[in-house]
Amino acid sequence: MAGKRHKGREIALQALFELDTVGHALDESIERLTQPKDVQAGAKEFAEELVAGVRTNNERIDEIIEETAPAWPLKQIAAIDRNILRLAIYEIVIDNRVPMRAAINEAIELAKEFGGDNSRKFINGVLGSVSLLAARSP
Repeated sequence: MAGKRHKGREIALQALFELDTVGHALDESIERLTQPKDVQAGAKEFAEELVAGVRTNNERIDEIIEETAPAWPLKQIAAIDRNILRLAIYEIVIDNRVPMRAAINEAIELAKEFGGDNSRKFINGVLGSVSLLAARSP
């Protein structure tokens, strides 16, 4: 189960990154990214759920990023970091199907795998602020 969810997050991240940077259609990106035979059953569906959730709630998610990372205008955040944050914030604030700590840990793992040298620290700091906001929300 954990492997399927992690792979789904990777696929969702890559599809969102492609949309954000070069405008590739999400459904085509997901289809291409799930072509390898080693993709676990259910990973594609989970990726599609995440992408749909992020896209539906994109405005609210970006507002949360701007509120919790005020020193960094959204467009100045590296595209990969911006999309890792979008996924994690969707899972933490909106979806609520996984524990907050698990969503943060997954985001940090994605940052280690796909981000730059400082991505992990940046992601962890912003999501720490998001978790404080989420804890205060009714």
